[in-house]
Amino acid sequence: MPVRAFVFPGQGSQAVGMGRELAAAFAPAREVFEEVDEALKQKLSTLMFEGPAETLTLTANAQPALMAMSLAVVRVIEREGGVSLPEVATLVAGHSLGEYSALAAAGAFDVANAARLLRLRGEAMQQAVAPGVGAMAALLGVELDQAAAICAEAGEGEVVEVANDNGGGQVVISGAAAAVERAIALAKAKGVKRALPLPVSAPFHCALMAPAADAMAKALAAEPPRAPLVPLVANVTAQPVSDPVEIRDLLVQQVTATVRWRESVATMKAEGVDTVVELGAGKVLAGLVKRIDPELAASSVGTPAEIEAFLKTV
Repeated sequence: MPVRAFVFPGQGSQAVGMGRELAAAFAPAREVFEEVDEALKQKLSTLMFEGPAETLTLTANAQPALMAMSLAVVRVIEREGGVSLPEVATLVAGHSLGEYSALAAAGAFDVANAARLLRLRGEAMQQAVAPGVGAMAALLGVELDQAAAICAEAGEGEVVEVANDNGGGQVVISGAAAAVERAIALAKAKGVKRALPLPVSAPFHCALMAPAADAMAKALAAEPPRAPLVPLVANVTAQPVSDPVEIRDLLVQQVTATVRWRESVATMKAEGVDTVVELGAGKVLAGLVKRIDPELAASSVGTPAEIEAFLKTV
């Protein structure tokens, strides 16, 4: 039998139409979308199914929407397939907001709680830095140490830090707009294959997000996680964690810290995982896993056909 980890996508995987096919095919998926709509007092499901794209892409909408999509897949697998997550996965992990999806899938949060926390997280991250003040960029064909050195040299007293170590030579940096521009120029001068600005609304996962981390500390004190049924490989440490107090602290730190995805995948393998299954929208994480470690089997499950195929493997 495969030893599986379930992983959950982050921002950028959203697309208009996501979840529509699931909702049409499965009552448990419709239930999840209704729970999220009710928790947020908004027809987020209509926005997911019909757009417009620019409204869905807003951080405060994209974050709960991606969680809703992932949890709809989980609920269908559990209800229609008669499969409980702890029976078929030994670890869970998520990329940035995907940690909340992973924790909800593992029973640490209710869907409604996760939706409210992600709405707050999205709003707080958007409000932490005025538009145009921050920026993010992707450096391709670079390793973590080189990217960190470029940031250190480009900072000149301003914030510019590694936001995501995605593996496969892809590192995302984040910080003050001018410092990120300097880092892009420096990366090109040092022969980095590609260095390009990202179309994002705020500089996520850097020190400029401190006000959002404070907001999440208050919110998570009021709605703390329970112990997950399956350990979470945390973004901040790239290590498995089950203690709810530690998870709460890591979720606060995660707002300003690097998403250590490459190391997280290495940890999954070291813990015996041979199969990584991405649940939700898009195929970004499965693609990253294949690049990080081609020995790991990686797939994405987000459509009725993909769910059907997955259920034949368990």
